[in-house]
Amino acid sequence: MKSMLLFTFVLISMLLAEDRKSCCIPTAIESFAAFEKDIAFVALHIAPELFEFQEVTGSVKSIKTVDGIDATIFIVPSVQHSDNYLFVFHEWWGMNDYIKREAEKLQRDLGNITVIVLDLYDGKIAETPDSARIYIRNVNDERSRSIITAAKNYVGSKAKIATLGWCFGGGWSMQAALMLGKQSSGCVIYYGMPEKDVKKLKTLNSDVLGIFATQDNFINPQIVAEFEKNMKTAKKRLTVKNFNAVHAFANPSNPQHNREMSAQANEATILFLKKAFKHQ
Repeated sequence: MKSMLLFTFVLISMLLAEDRKSCCIPTAIESFAAFEKDIAFVALHIAPELFEFQEVTGSVKSIKTVDGIDATIFIVPSVQHSDNYLFVFHEWWGMNDYIKREAEKLQRDLGNITVIVLDLYDGKIAETPDSARIYIRNVNDERSRSIITAAKNYVGSKAKIATLGWCFGGGWSMQAALMLGKQSSGCVIYYGMPEKDVKKLKTLNSDVLGIFATQDNFINPQIVAEFEKNMKTAKKRLTVKNFNAVHAFANPSNPQHNREMSAQANEATILFLKKAFKHQ
């Protein structure tokens, strides 16, 4: 009897220890957020040059969320009615004019789709690296998911939705694709933190395009290789495009912005998204 009790005690202790161990593993979003404490990472992000964009086809709109706090989106509608949507996630600077300009460009390049930028900063726009660090530190996972759910509800159950994001937004592009379930048509990650949990990756409904930089010391080649391995294990299709560039090379406000590589990455992105919508 004592032996049985001892065995039961040891078994329960081992299970609890395993639970504590697994619960302490940071999520993909937490892993990226930790970069704000790294001076080297912050130094990569020089404050964007002032830029004022005059919207042509897009507009800012408020939508209702389940938590009762309205969310802000920038929506660029398709010319004709379409059930195809692209959810766009901003970099760590927030939903600034650079992102709005890119949203309108994406809509023109893709054609019959509606582009929606989701503001995960709730109206705040960072103008300095220090303010960006504060905003990214204060991003609430539950609130962000509430905004994504609100956008999903806004477009309706018939919508086919692809996601795209850069840097901070790259990670959220992947998380949104996981949340969208069968409505997910495609996912594009620009040097963002990928999901590492194979169990979660197995639930992914869409193919993924990853745009990465080989000189990125944070979303580095080792993380990309692990992502490729995990996606293979999950039996999901991942296309990786590696560029011999630095983190945020596709950001036009970045002093190290590489126009040629950005154009190549954009070409691959547009081709991927057009196929993604066509195959749904």
